[in-house]
Amino acid sequence: MNEPLTAPRSLKSRASEQPFKYPLERPFVEPDWRRFPGYKGVTQQEWESSVWQRKHTVKNLSELKTVLGALLPDDLLQSMERDQKERATMSILVPPQMINTMDETDLWSDPVRRYMLPALADRHPVWPNHPKASRDSLHEQEMWAVEGLTHRYPTKVLAELLATCPQYCGHCTRMDLVGNDVPQVEKLRFGIGQKERWQQILDYLKKTPSVRDVVVSGGDIANLAITQLEPFVSALLDIENIRDIRLASKGLMGVPQHFLQNAVLQGLDRLAKKANERGVALALHTHVNNARQVTPLVAKAAKKLREMGFRDVRNQGVLLRGVNSTAKDLLELCFTLQDFGNILPYYFYMCDMIPNSEHWRLSVAEAQALQHDIMGYLPGFATPRIVCDVPFVGKRWVHQIADYDKERGISYWTKNYRTGIEYDDPEALSRRYEYYDPIYTLPESGQAFWRAAA
Repeated sequence: MNEPLTAPRSLKSRASEQPFKYPLERPFVEPDWRRFPGYKGVTQQEWESSVWQRKHTVKNLSELKTVLGALLPDDLLQSMERDQKERATMSILVPPQMINTMDETDLWSDPVRRYMLPALADRHPVWPNHPKASRDSLHEQEMWAVEGLTHRYPTKVLAELLATCPQYCGHCTRMDLVGNDVPQVEKLRFGIGQKERWQQILDYLKKTPSVRDVVVSGGDIANLAITQLEPFVSALLDIENIRDIRLASKGLMGVPQHFLQNAVLQGLDRLAKKANERGVALALHTHVNNARQVTPLVAKAAKKLREMGFRDVRNQGVLLRGVNSTAKDLLELCFTLQDFGNILPYYFYMCDMIPNSEHWRLSVAEAQALQHDIMGYLPGFATPRIVCDVPFVGKRWVHQIADYDKERGISYWTKNYRTGIEYDDPEALSRRYEYYDPIYTLPESGQAFWRAAA
């Protein structure tokens, strides 16, 4: 005879108070651009026009003052003016769409303003620049197989098709090549004409079967007419060994209106169909650093790409102090991307060691703590990896350090492949490569070491 069932034990599991609160509290709406004096009379039709957005992109502080009016504090304006003259590595270029994601009630602290329109007072007063910083901090140009084609990884290449963007970020890792000259930086220029240069890129890929993955970037592909972009990507799809193509565009977030134009959608749709027929994974990678920047227009553009057959729309953000440097900031951004934007959180790169970037950069230890603190909230496939792009190595998950001198802020890294400039270097795979923490994050003894070294 069966024994009677015993009463179940009392259940103890329940939803608990967590360090991060979900669901998200911020309403997912397009901010009302008419709150800015310069956009008061702008209609929805104008706002959603790519032509209007580009025509009214802010290119200098005088234009910014016209847009913001009395909302722009005088001391902030003066500090930005000094920064352009003394520190900035990028000129000003901010589309109305991005300005509309700023908090006009506190522009000094606003995360979008802090990285798109840096002020001198934002920079670290003692250590604005690391002694080891360099213009091409990742040495990408040294690894050009042909002009504009960086062959750093065994099976992957970066094709820099152009040197302009719809917007210029203060922390741009390609500040050596991209954008206009500024007082601190006379930019380099491509030496070969576009048509010939692009053909050299295609020819190299045809004769290099070890390459299967191409990142098509710049600059930003949103600054290429679809009549230029489509033929190039279509030619990539004709190369037998190419299996992955990633189009890189911060413009998806900065000027989503561009990706909602009929001609652009039709061209991208043709590429998506051809990619699917060939069994090639075609994706778009964008660059969103703060949750405020994900709006319904951005989500609409991303959804269009997925519906036409793009393998994915992914986000590669950059860790920036005062922009997204807390677990709350990162999780809010990732959930906004995932829940509303149809965009997969993918990577957060530590800010590269370009000149005058110290105030944005985090130490490896801080990045490791952030990776720890965001684990367990998002699905595994949507939990971004925080990576350090180590010079002469490439991206490494922040916990992959071989050694770490926290006193002097020097982390040591190894790698398992040769770059294109190390084909005859017998020590490439046994050497340890260095990366440097911001000096102001070090103990006094470490700062004293760098003062003496500098």
